[in-house]
Amino acid sequence: MEQVQVKDLLEAGVHFGHLTRKWDPNMAPYIYMERNGIHIINLYKTQAKIQETGEALRKIAASGKKILFVATKKQAKDIVAEKAENVNMPYITERWPGGMLTNFITIRKAVKKMAMIDRMKKDGTFNSLSKKERLQVDRQRAKLEKNLGSISDMTRLPGAIFVVDIKREHIAIKEAQKLKIPIFAMVDTNSDPREVDYLIPSNDDASKSIECIMAAVESAVASGLAERKSDKADKDAKSEKSTAAKKEVKAESKDDAEVEAKAEPKVEAKVEAKAEPKVEEKAEAKAEPKVEEKAEPKAKKEAPAASNEEE
Repeated sequence: MEQVQVKDLLEAGVHFGHLTRKWDPNMAPYIYMERNGIHIINLYKTQAKIQETGEALRKIAASGKKILFVATKKQAKDIVAEKAENVNMPYITERWPGGMLTNFITIRKAVKKMAMIDRMKKDGTFNSLSKKERLQVDRQRAKLEKNLGSISDMTRLPGAIFVVDIKREHIAIKEAQKLKIPIFAMVDTNSDPREVDYLIPSNDDASKSIECIMAAVESAVASGLAERKSDKADKDAKSEKSTAAKKEVKAESKDDAEVEAKAEPKVEAKVEAKAEPKVEEKAEAKAEPKVEEKAEPKAKKEAPAASNEEE
Protein backbone atom coordinates (compact mmCIF):
# COMPACT_ATOMS: atom_id res chain seq x y z
CA MET A 1 0.00 0.00 0.00
CA GLU A 2 1.36 3.39 -1.03
CA GLN A 3 1.54 6.05 1.67
CA VAL A 4 -0.85 8.98 1.12
CA GLN A 5 0.90 12.36 1.16
CA VAL A 6 -0.35 15.24 3.32
CA LYS A 7 -0.21 17.48 0.25
CA ASP A 8 -2.75 15.25 -1.56
CA LEU A 9 -5.04 15.28 1.47
CA LEU A 10 -4.84 19.06 1.64
CA GLU A 11 -5.68 19.47 -2.05
CA ALA A 12 -8.68 17.14 -1.68
CA GLY A 13 -10.06 19.23 1.22
CA VAL A 14 -9.88 16.37 3.73
CA HIS A 15 -9.02 18.85 6.50
CA PHE A 16 -12.35 20.72 6.50
CA GLY A 17 -14.55 19.77 9.46
CA HIS A 18 -18.00 20.91 10.59
CA LEU A 19 -19.05 24.11 12.34
CA THR A 20 -17.59 24.49 15.82
CA ARG A 21 -21.03 24.48 17.44
CA LYS A 22 -21.75 21.02 15.92
CA TRP A 23 -18.57 19.33 17.06
CA ASP A 24 -18.22 16.20 19.20
CA PRO A 25 -15.74 16.73 22.09
CA ASN A 26 -14.34 13.21 21.58
CA MET A 27 -12.89 14.37 18.25
CA ALA A 28 -10.71 16.97 20.03
CA PRO A 29 -7.44 14.93 19.66
CA TYR A 30 -7.81 15.01 15.85
CA ILE A 31 -8.64 18.74 15.51
CA TYR A 32 -5.75 21.05 14.62
CA MET A 33 -7.40 24.46 14.96
CA GLU A 34 -10.52 26.57 14.39
CA ARG A 35 -10.86 28.96 11.46
CA ASN A 36 -13.90 31.09 10.55
CA GLY A 37 -16.15 29.05 12.83
CA ILE A 38 -15.04 25.73 11.26
CA HIS A 39 -12.82 23.07 12.80
CA ILE A 40 -9.69 22.07 10.86
CA ILE A 41 -8.62 18.42 11.06
CA ASN A 42 -4.97 17.57 11.73
CA LEU A 43 -3.86 15.94 8.46
CA TYR A 44 -0.75 14.36 9.96
CA LYS A 45 -2.98 12.34 12.26
CA THR A 46 -5.25 11.55 9.32
CA GLN A 47 -2.24 10.25 7.39
CA ALA A 48 -1.19 8.02 10.30
CA LYS A 49 -4.74 6.66 10.69
CA ILE A 50 -5.01 5.92 6.96
CA GLN A 51 -1.84 3.83 7.24
CA GLU A 52 -3.10 1.99 10.34
CA THR A 53 -6.55 1.37 8.83
CA GLY A 54 -5.07 0.27 5.50
CA GLU A 55 -2.87 -2.32 7.22
CA ALA A 56 -5.85 -3.77 9.11
CA LEU A 57 -7.98 -3.91 5.94
CA ARG A 58 -5.12 -5.57 4.04
CA LYS A 59 -4.94 -8.36 6.64
CA ILE A 60 -8.72 -8.93 6.52
CA ALA A 61 -8.68 -9.09 2.71
CA ALA A 62 -5.67 -11.43 2.77
CA SER A 63 -7.55 -13.79 5.12
CA GLY A 64 -10.29 -14.20 2.48
CA LYS A 65 -13.07 -12.39 4.36
CA LYS A 66 -15.40 -9.89 2.70
CA ILE A 67 -15.52 -6.18 3.58
CA LEU A 68 -18.94 -4.54 3.29
CA PHE A 69 -18.86 -0.88 2.16
CA VAL A 70 -21.74 1.31 3.32
CA ALA A 71 -22.43 4.80 1.94
CA THR A 72 -25.94 6.08 1.21
CA LYS A 73 -24.99 9.77 0.88
CA LYS A 74 -25.59 11.23 -2.55
CA GLN A 75 -22.01 12.49 -2.96
CA ALA A 76 -20.51 9.15 -1.82
CA LYS A 77 -22.75 6.60 -3.62
CA ASP A 78 -21.06 6.37 -7.00
CA ILE A 79 -17.51 6.67 -5.64
CA VAL A 80 -17.96 3.87 -3.07
CA ALA A 81 -19.76 1.62 -5.56
CA GLU A 82 -16.96 2.02 -8.11
CA LYS A 83 -14.14 1.39 -5.61
CA ALA A 84 -15.91 -1.64 -4.10
CA GLU A 85 -16.53 -3.17 -7.53
CA ASN A 86 -12.86 -2.73 -8.45
CA VAL A 87 -11.86 -5.04 -5.59
CA ASN A 88 -14.93 -7.30 -5.92
CA MET A 89 -16.41 -6.43 -2.51
CA PRO A 90 -20.11 -6.07 -1.52
CA TYR A 91 -21.55 -2.61 -0.92
CA ILE A 92 -24.76 -0.84 0.12
CA THR A 93 -25.37 2.52 -1.57
CA GLU A 94 -29.17 2.62 -1.36
CA ARG A 95 -31.30 2.53 1.78
CA TRP A 96 -29.79 0.33 4.52
CA PRO A 97 -32.14 -2.67 4.83
CA GLY A 98 -33.01 -3.11 8.52
CA GLY A 99 -31.57 -6.36 9.86
CA MET A 100 -29.05 -6.57 7.06
CA LEU A 101 -26.52 -8.08 9.51
CA THR A 102 -28.57 -9.12 12.56
CA ASN A 103 -31.21 -10.86 10.40
CA PHE A 104 -28.89 -12.00 7.64
CA ILE A 105 -30.79 -15.27 6.96
CA THR A 106 -33.90 -13.33 5.85
CA ILE A 107 -31.79 -11.09 3.61
CA ARG A 108 -30.24 -14.18 2.02
CA LYS A 109 -33.75 -15.50 1.29
CA ALA A 110 -34.54 -12.28 -0.59
CA VAL A 111 -31.32 -12.66 -2.60
CA LYS A 112 -32.23 -16.29 -3.41
CA LYS A 113 -35.66 -15.10 -4.57
CA MET A 114 -33.92 -12.80 -7.03
CA ALA A 115 -31.88 -15.74 -8.31
CA MET A 116 -35.07 -17.82 -8.62
CA ILE A 117 -36.68 -15.15 -10.84
CA ASP A 118 -33.58 -15.23 -13.06
CA ARG A 119 -33.91 -19.02 -13.39
CA MET A 120 -37.58 -18.65 -14.29
CA LYS A 121 -36.63 -16.33 -17.15
CA LYS A 122 -34.01 -18.79 -18.41
CA ASP A 123 -36.09 -22.00 -18.32
CA GLY A 124 -39.20 -20.38 -19.85
CA THR A 125 -41.61 -20.62 -16.90
CA PHE A 126 -41.67 -16.81 -16.73
CA ASN A 127 -43.35 -16.65 -20.16
CA SER A 128 -46.14 -18.97 -18.99
CA LEU A 129 -47.31 -16.33 -16.47
CA SER A 130 -50.01 -13.81 -17.29
CA LYS A 131 -49.03 -10.30 -18.38
CA LYS A 132 -49.98 -8.81 -14.99
CA GLU A 133 -47.97 -11.42 -13.07
CA ARG A 134 -44.94 -10.87 -15.30
CA LEU A 135 -45.12 -7.14 -14.63
CA GLN A 136 -45.29 -7.71 -10.87
CA VAL A 137 -42.33 -10.12 -10.93
CA ASP A 138 -40.28 -7.67 -13.00
CA ARG A 139 -40.98 -4.87 -10.52
CA GLN A 140 -40.07 -7.10 -7.60
CA ARG A 141 -36.84 -8.15 -9.34
CA ALA A 142 -35.89 -4.53 -10.05
CA LYS A 143 -36.52 -3.55 -6.41
CA LEU A 144 -34.42 -6.44 -5.10
CA GLU A 145 -31.64 -5.65 -7.57
CA LYS A 146 -31.58 -2.01 -6.49
CA ASN A 147 -31.39 -2.80 -2.76
CA LEU A 148 -29.56 -6.13 -2.64
CA GLY A 149 -27.95 -6.66 -6.03
CA SER A 150 -24.54 -5.59 -4.80
CA ILE A 151 -24.52 -8.21 -2.01
CA SER A 152 -25.75 -11.16 -4.09
CA ASP A 153 -22.31 -12.84 -3.80
CA MET A 154 -22.08 -12.35 -0.03
CA THR A 155 -23.00 -15.81 1.30
CA ARG A 156 -22.00 -15.12 4.93
CA LEU A 157 -21.53 -12.21 7.32
CA PRO A 158 -18.72 -9.84 6.32
CA GLY A 159 -15.36 -9.80 8.09
CA ALA A 160 -15.60 -6.01 8.49
CA ILE A 161 -17.65 -2.99 7.36
CA PHE A 162 -16.39 0.33 6.05
CA VAL A 163 -18.75 3.27 6.61
CA VAL A 164 -18.81 6.80 5.20
CA ASP A 165 -20.50 9.13 7.74
CA ILE A 166 -21.25 7.09 10.87
CA LYS A 167 -23.94 9.59 11.97
CA ARG A 168 -26.03 8.87 8.90
CA GLU A 169 -25.38 5.09 8.96
CA HIS A 170 -26.03 4.69 12.70
CA ILE A 171 -28.24 1.60 12.17
CA ALA A 172 -25.44 -0.22 10.35
CA ILE A 173 -23.04 0.76 13.14
CA LYS A 174 -25.39 -0.60 15.83
CA GLU A 175 -25.88 -3.91 14.01
CA ALA A 176 -22.14 -4.37 13.51
CA GLN A 177 -21.49 -3.57 17.18
CA LYS A 178 -24.07 -6.16 18.24
CA LEU A 179 -22.38 -8.86 16.14
CA LYS A 180 -18.87 -7.64 17.09
CA ILE A 181 -17.92 -7.02 13.45
CA PRO A 182 -14.90 -4.67 13.12
CA ILE A 183 -15.99 -1.18 12.00
CA PHE A 184 -13.85 1.06 9.77
CA ALA A 185 -15.10 4.56 9.03
CA MET A 186 -14.49 8.07 7.80
CA VAL A 187 -15.26 10.17 10.88
CA ASP A 188 -15.96 13.91 10.73
CA THR A 189 -15.74 16.41 13.61
CA ASN A 190 -19.47 16.07 14.39
CA SER A 191 -19.28 12.28 15.09
CA ASP A 192 -18.23 10.15 18.07
CA PRO A 193 -15.06 8.18 17.18
CA ARG A 194 -15.62 5.76 20.08
CA GLU A 195 -18.31 3.96 18.07
CA VAL A 196 -15.80 2.58 15.55
CA ASP A 197 -12.73 0.34 15.83
CA TYR A 198 -10.62 2.05 13.15
CA LEU A 199 -11.30 5.66 12.22
CA ILE A 200 -9.98 8.01 9.56
CA PRO A 201 -10.58 11.61 10.75
CA SER A 202 -11.64 13.35 7.54
CA ASN A 203 -14.23 15.41 5.73
CA ASP A 204 -17.04 12.97 4.85
CA ASP A 205 -19.19 15.50 2.97
CA ALA A 206 -17.03 16.53 -0.02
CA SER A 207 -16.79 14.12 -2.97
CA LYS A 208 -13.08 14.95 -3.51
CA SER A 209 -12.26 14.06 0.08
CA ILE A 210 -14.24 10.79 -0.15
CA GLU A 211 -12.50 9.97 -3.45
CA CYS A 212 -9.06 10.50 -1.90
CA ILE A 213 -9.72 8.33 1.17
CA MET A 214 -11.49 5.59 -0.79
CA ALA A 215 -8.58 5.38 -3.25
CA ALA A 216 -6.24 4.61 -0.33
CA VAL A 217 -8.70 2.04 1.07
CA GLU A 218 -9.07 0.38 -2.33
CA SER A 219 -5.27 0.15 -2.65
CA ALA A 220 -5.00 -1.55 0.77
CA VAL A 221 -7.72 -4.11 -0.01
CA ALA A 222 -6.22 -4.81 -3.46
CA SER A 223 -2.79 -5.48 -1.93
CA GLY A 224 -4.39 -7.90 0.56
CA LEU A 225 -6.15 -9.78 -2.25
CA ALA A 226 -2.90 -9.93 -4.26
CA GLU A 227 -1.09 -11.33 -1.21
CA ARG A 228 -3.77 -13.99 -0.78
CA LYS A 229 -3.52 -14.94 -4.45
CA SER A 230 0.28 -15.32 -4.30
CA ASP A 231 0.05 -17.41 -1.10
CA LYS A 232 -2.51 -19.66 -2.75
CA ALA A 233 -0.27 -20.08 -5.81
CA ASP A 234 2.67 -21.02 -3.56
CA LYS A 235 0.56 -23.58 -1.70
CA ASP A 236 -0.65 -25.11 -4.97
CA ALA A 237 2.94 -25.33 -6.24
CA LYS A 238 4.06 -27.02 -3.01
CA SER A 239 1.18 -29.51 -3.12
CA GLU A 240 2.00 -30.36 -6.75
CA LYS A 241 5.64 -30.94 -5.82
CA SER A 242 4.67 -33.18 -2.89
CA THR A 243 2.30 -35.25 -5.06
CA ALA A 244 4.99 -35.58 -7.74
CA ALA A 245 7.50 -36.71 -5.09
CA LYS A 246 5.03 -39.29 -3.76
CA LYS A 247 4.48 -40.65 -7.27
CA GLU A 248 8.24 -40.94 -7.78
CA VAL A 249 8.64 -42.82 -4.48
CA LYS A 250 5.84 -45.21 -5.47
CA ALA A 251 7.39 -45.77 -8.90
CA GLU A 252 10.79 -46.48 -7.33
CA SER A 253 9.29 -48.94 -4.83
CA LYS A 254 7.51 -50.75 -7.69
CA ASP A 255 10.76 -50.97 -9.67
CA ASP A 256 12.59 -52.32 -6.62
CA ALA A 257 9.88 -54.92 -6.07
CA GLU A 258 10.09 -56.05 -9.71
CA VAL A 259 13.90 -56.28 -9.54
CA GLU A 260 13.67 -58.38 -6.36
CA ALA A 261 11.03 -60.62 -7.93
CA LYS A 262 13.27 -61.23 -10.96
CA ALA A 263 16.41 -61.82 -8.85
CA GLU A 264 14.91 -64.40 -6.41
CA PRO A 265 14.34 -67.27 -8.95
CA LYS A 266 17.94 -66.97 -10.20
CA VAL A 267 19.32 -67.19 -6.66
CA GLU A 268 17.17 -70.28 -5.94
CA ALA A 269 18.33 -71.90 -9.16
CA LYS A 270 21.96 -71.30 -8.26
CA VAL A 271 21.44 -72.73 -4.76
CA GLU A 272 19.75 -75.84 -6.21
CA ALA A 273 22.53 -76.25 -8.78
CA LYS A 274 25.16 -76.09 -6.05
CA ALA A 275 23.25 -78.40 -3.73
CA GLU A 276 22.50 -81.23 -6.23
CA PRO A 277 26.16 -82.30 -6.96
CA LYS A 278 26.88 -82.58 -3.25
CA VAL A 279 23.87 -84.78 -2.72
CA GLU A 280 24.89 -87.04 -5.61
CA GLU A 281 28.47 -87.25 -4.34
CA LYS A 282 27.29 -88.25 -0.88
CA ALA A 283 24.97 -90.87 -2.32
CA GLU A 284 27.72 -92.38 -4.46
CA ALA A 285 30.16 -92.35 -1.54
CA LYS A 286 27.66 -94.25 0.62
CA ALA A 287 26.77 -96.73 -2.09
CA GLU A 288 30.30 -97.76 -3.20
CA PRO A 289 31.59 -99.22 0.13
CA LYS A 290 28.53 -101.47 0.51
CA VAL A 291 28.94 -102.87 -2.98
CA GLU A 292 32.64 -103.60 -2.40
CA GLU A 293 31.90 -105.22 0.97
CA LYS A 294 29.32 -107.56 -0.53
CA ALA A 295 31.62 -108.50 -3.39
CA GLU A 296 34.61 -109.52 -1.18
CA PRO A 297 32.92 -112.40 0.75
CA LYS A 298 31.79 -114.02 -2.49
CA ALA A 299 35.38 -113.94 -3.74
CA LYS A 300 36.56 -115.70 -0.57
CA LYS A 301 33.99 -118.49 -0.95
CA GLU A 302 35.08 -119.16 -4.55
CA ALA A 303 38.78 -119.47 -3.61
CA PRO A 304 38.46 -122.72 -1.46
CA ALA A 305 36.40 -124.44 -4.13
CA ALA A 306 39.12 -123.95 -6.65
CA SER A 307 41.80 -125.42 -4.26
CA ASN A 308 39.73 -128.63 -3.81
CA GLU A 309 39.61 -129.16 -7.50
CA GLU A 310 43.38 -128.92 -7.73
CA GLU A 311 43.78 -131.67 -5.14
